[in-house]
Amino acid sequence: MSDPSTPKVDHAFVRNSLAAAIQIGLLLLLASWCLKIVSPFIGILAWAVTIAVAVYPLQCKLAGLLGGRKKSSVAIIVVLGLSFLAVPAWSLSGSSIATAKNLATSVQEGTLNIPPPADKVAEWPVIGKKVHTAWSEVATNLEGAIAKHREQLKAFSSWLLKSVAGTAIGLLSFAFSIIIAGVLMLSADSSYQAVRRIGYQLGGARAADFTDLSVATIRSVAKGVLGVALIQAFLAAIGLIVIHVPGAGIWAAIILVLAIMQLPPLLVLGPIAFWVFSVAEPVPATIFLVYALIVSFSDSFLKPLFLGRGVDVPMLVILLGAIGGMITAGIIGLFIGAVVLAVGYQLFSFWLNENQKEESVSE
Repeated sequence: MSDPSTPKVDHAFVRNSLAAAIQIGLLLLLASWCLKIVSPFIGILAWAVTIAVAVYPLQCKLAGLLGGRKKSSVAIIVVLGLSFLAVPAWSLSGSSIATAKNLATSVQEGTLNIPPPADKVAEWPVIGKKVHTAWSEVATNLEGAIAKHREQLKAFSSWLLKSVAGTAIGLLSFAFSIIIAGVLMLSADSSYQAVRRIGYQLGGARAADFTDLSVATIRSVAKGVLGVALIQAFLAAIGLIVIHVPGAGIWAAIILVLAIMQLPPLLVLGPIAFWVFSVAEPVPATIFLVYALIVSFSDSFLKPLFLGRGVDVPMLVILLGAIGGMITAGIIGLFIGAVVLAVGYQLFSFWLNENQKEESVSE
């Protein structure tokens, strides 16, 4: 006889629990495997989605002008995007490579001639005397200066090579993102509805508001932050090339990074303008300085033109997103980090405000 104090075992419950645990485990295993497979492409896909969402209104207008031919409008946008990426990259990298080759050849042949600094360099505020001393040392005894700072130069060269390789990979990633964005724009309506359905399954009726808010934020940040940064970098590159600054491509890339981080391009253009005053005539140097100031402060009137109404993202969020994205995903992360963190901030703010409204109504 069985002991009545012994609890009965529900074999059906145990069997169903084991089956459910096995199914959940297999789903988690499959999900983690899929995530591991697509993880190298997450940055590219995120940037492709950002481009597609930001450019889609333009694509719709272009399709209307072409008589509703959607494929033709997408093809034109993709070709223009690849051209805008390839032409500046080719010209700026060409100038940087030529500068690096000439510098390396001059150093190897011992024909590198660095002019001594003008006396007015020492009058620069804060850094003038140090710059004048270091510049004079290099101008009078280049070999000795190289030997003295050999370890620092090796570290700088290693960092520069890694940066160049990372930039090349980033450019290829941008090209793939533009092509993928074109594919996404061809199925924009169905993709939008799919995202709404997924959101509804996860968050209920608020999913539609979340989806529309995410689209508005992406377009606002893409135009008001990334677009303005690209314009500032492009204008700076033109000025650097015209005034014959060595390594114009590298300086323009640094300005692009600073502009995305919401830091003024004057941090780069200011020292370059001081250098131009020491090697060029006063008139062109003054023109370049004025041009540098205009480029640096152009965001004050460009952002109001590009930023969307009703989308308010603190600049600290953009800064943290850009820096964190670059640390985690390289050059492409610099762009998508600001967008992703801005979308997250807007969604969190919207959710918080909605909860406060519900609490006030219930009271």
